[in-house]
Amino acid sequence: MAGNIEALRASAARLRAIVEPLDTSQLDLPAYPAGWTIADVLSHLGSVAVILQRWLEDTINEKSTPSDFAQNTWENWNARPSQLRATDALVADQTLLDRLGSVTDEERAGFQFSIGPWTVDFEGFIGLRLNEHALHTWDVEVALDPSATVAPDATRLVVDRLEMLVRFTGKPTGTQHRVAVRTSEPRREFVITFAVDSVSLAPAEPAEPDEPDLEISAEAFIRLVYGRLDPDHTPVTRGPADLDELRRAFPGP
Repeated sequence: MAGNIEALRASAARLRAIVEPLDTSQLDLPAYPAGWTIADVLSHLGSVAVILQRWLEDTINEKSTPSDFAQNTWENWNARPSQLRATDALVADQTLLDRLGSVTDEERAGFQFSIGPWTVDFEGFIGLRLNEHALHTWDVEVALDPSATVAPDATRLVVDRLEMLVRFTGKPTGTQHRVAVRTSEPRREFVITFAVDSVSLAPAEPAEPDEPDLEISAEAFIRLVYGRLDPDHTPVTRGPADLDELRRAFPGP
């Protein structure tokens, strides 16, 4: 199975193939996130590529990144016209990929990066980019093709990193119960636990009931957890789970 860097390269190639043919009128079409155009999504991906590369360099060189670097970068990108944001995003995306690929084994071994509640090693750092890249690529693609899905190679990796995201973005719904989930392609077994003041996701124990409350593709489950499973973009599911409650519990990051 491809690793994070291979899946990220594939996601970047997919995004490039989608974006390069677009003209300005298409770049200004609404993307999936409410209030964002396709150009806005690309601006976000491009600016974050620049920010991640700075964080990468500073972490390797044991330096502190200026506290205003991210905000200044976002503002700089947001001021650019749509076509330039798209073009620059593809360049920044590739530049980051090239730099990630050039990190030495020694630099990888000592790498540790912290952001908010997360601390990750080098592979985890790439994983953070892959998660965001795969979902935002979908945000763009689905605006042009309503049947679009998250790339399979990314799905196989992202589905195993949902637990931590739920810990920090899940919202209680006022109920206390558990929802057993079985995904396909790849098959995984999870349990969502609703408590008074929290929502958690964990792999199911071997002794969990055989019949899940929700059977859903892994690709769609990822989008559910990321707040991207509205009724118009929901494939066939099985089981008695309340999808509307799950959508409220997972508004996305």
